[in-house]
Amino acid sequence: QVQLVESGGGSVQAGDSLRLSCTTPGRTLDFNTMGWFRQYPGKEREFVAAMNWRGDITPYADSVQGRFKISRNSAKTTVYLQMNDLKPTDTALYYCATSTLFLRRGEHLPIRHYDSWGQGTQVTVSA
Repeated sequence: QVQLVESGGGSVQAGDSLRLSCTTPGRTLDFNTMGWFRQYPGKEREFVAAMNWRGDITPYADSVQGRFKISRNSAKTTVYLQMNDLKPTDTALYYCATSTLFLRRGEHLPIRHYDSWGQGTQVTVSA
C-alpha cells in the first residue's frame, strides 16, 4: 500500500473554488488508477472523480461534472482536484485513493477496488 496525504481543504463561500492535492511523501505518485471520494457524516464514501495513469480517462460523478477537474502535475508527484463553483452540498470530507486496477473508458472502479487511502481533508461550503 501507498501512504497518501491530502491537503487543500478549507471553508469557503458558495461559488468559490478550492484545489485539493494528493501526494505521497518523498516519492513520485505511481498508480494505475487514482480516485477522489467524499464522505458526508453518517454516510458511505462516494465517488467524485478518477484518472488513469496517462490522464486520458477521467470519469466524474454527475454531481460534479463540469465543475471539478482531476489532474496530475508534470513531475508526477501530485494529483489535484480542482473544485469550482462550490455548493453547500459539496461540504464533505474528501479522500484520495489509488488502485492497482485499470480504468476503462466510460466506467469508474467500485470503491472496494481502491486499496490505499489518505486521511482526508475537510471541505466546508457555506451558502
